[in-house]
Amino acid sequence: MITIKSPEEIEKMKKGGALLSKTLTKLMSACRAGVKADELDALAIKEIEQAGGRPSFLHYQISDYDPPYPSAVCVSINDEVVHGLALPDKKIKDGDLVSLDIGMWHEGLATDMAATVCVGNVSPEARDLSGHTKEALKKGLSVIKEGAWVHEIGQAIEIYLKPHNYAIIKDLCGHGVGHAVHEDPQIPNYHERRHKPIKLKAGMCLAIEPMITLGDWRIKQKDDGWTYVTADGSLAAHWEVTVVVTKSGFEFITPWPEV
Repeated sequence: MITIKSPEEIEKMKKGGALLSKTLTKLMSACRAGVKADELDALAIKEIEQAGGRPSFLHYQISDYDPPYPSAVCVSINDEVVHGLALPDKKIKDGDLVSLDIGMWHEGLATDMAATVCVGNVSPEARDLSGHTKEALKKGLSVIKEGAWVHEIGQAIEIYLKPHNYAIIKDLCGHGVGHAVHEDPQIPNYHERRHKPIKLKAGMCLAIEPMITLGDWRIKQKDDGWTYVTADGSLAAHWEVTVVVTKSGFEFITPWPEV
């Protein structure tokens, strides 16, 4: 069910989102060669708790049949698209492309954001992939306003990326957020006619998150039950912000990280 947040809820989410953005900024600065993923996870938990929040990903379950997610931050490296586990044996190396995805409960409401970090001497192709993924996110945001359609977001992302010959992950998408970590509507990063037409309304809070790869769009899940990787082993990038729909456009719930 799609929920419209009240002005009071939106202000609470903006407060929490600003704190989450500061946490992600610190994680991005700490994401260097030689750092272990569990060290980033410990930093995320510390920063979120000091901000008066609670990690929304830690112990999260999509359903009762799924294993609880063991980390506060998703650390996805190179061909890992999303949900990479922050394990102690996962060490970041020079040249890695690292996606950091983090969520927080604050004053009873959830926010969500992600960024891709180019660690050290990354290839020009990897750096361009991250940059174009972020730019595609901006194009998706540019069409948001009351009365627009959900599919226009994915359409704008797809139109921007088409000349660059990247592939858009089709099995993962953006979503509503606030009362739960994942809410309706689902927001694909591409457009097909089969997608149900949904009109945007002021007060809808949305997590927009293009996930883009240098190769094919197909993905597979690792044996850990969480991590999604590109099926062909190609590099992937992921950027995400939470916004609220307004009558004339949108406002950021989670500002861009200051890096």
